Amino acid sequence: MELVQDIATLRQHIARWRREDPGGRVGFVPTMGYLHDGHLSLIRRARAECRRVVVSVFVNPLQFGPHEDFARYPRDLGRDRELASQAGADLLFHPAVEAMYPRGEPGVYVDVGDLARRWEGARRPGHFRGVVTVVTKLFHLVQPDRAYFGQKDAQQAIIIRRMVADLDFPLDVVVCPTVREPDGLAMSSRNVYLDAEQRRAAPVLYRSLEAARRLLETGERRRDRVVAAMEAVLAAEPLAEPEYADAVAAETLEPADPVEGEVLLLVAARLGATRLIDNFWLVVGPDGVRDRWA
Repeated sequence: MELVQDIATLRQHIARWRREDPGGRVGFVPTMGYLHDGHLSLIRRARAECRRVVVSVFVNPLQFGPHEDFARYPRDLGRDRELASQAGADLLFHPAVEAMYPRGEPGVYVDVGDLARRWEGARRPGHFRGVVTVVTKLFHLVQPDRAYFGQKDAQQAIIIRRMVADLDFPLDVVVCPTVREPDGLAMSSRNVYLDAEQRRAAPVLYRSLEAARRLLETGERRRDRVVAAMEAVLAAEPLAEPEYADAVAAETLEPADPVEGEVLLLVAARLGATRLIDNFWLVVGPDGVRDRWA
């Protein structure tokens, strides 16, 4: 696996691949590094479906607010390089901030619109503008045929899918199921911030989603009942400070009432200083409830 840290060399590799294998698909997995099994599942999926696989490791300052954890976000390039190679990546792109933003803060951003105004966007102003701006730039540099994102960041995946459709990017956005710890906690690089007591409490997010799903499986479709089931589980955990829990339409991210069709069950909570999010992405119909991306 090649490690590339400058844009010119990245472009040379992509151009050579296209010359040598014009029909070969290029898969792309953008990450902020500190890779875990969730990231590795995306790389393996890309490896199975594409001729070449590019992984980026870039902690993007544009998507962090002034009081967020940019400076302390976990980083370990040596570990990331080894794991990405083992999972099947051909090239690891690890640019410096100065390489991505040579003139400092960009003068041009990608406006992400109404999909970014709720949920994570409401609690992290400017976050999705930063995410979509850097992803747009990375798509331009890598020119992938397929890009792979995890369901755990469902709102991000939905916004990027919409951006790709609206701006006519010639690529497919592939959403892959959330990878979880044995107790249900969604894998996240930020899980390392949890102390032992918080880590024991953290699966409460998953349990709240499970409670809502079980209710849907009984035939309940009233949003207030579904949301109340989630909130009751969260309220029972004294270490959790809930931020939101809701059932929304996957296309619009607006509250879904009744809870039918393609829906997201969303939850966010703090455990101490650590903020965690999780979701179930479901198809709810007359024949029952199933996972959208399973």
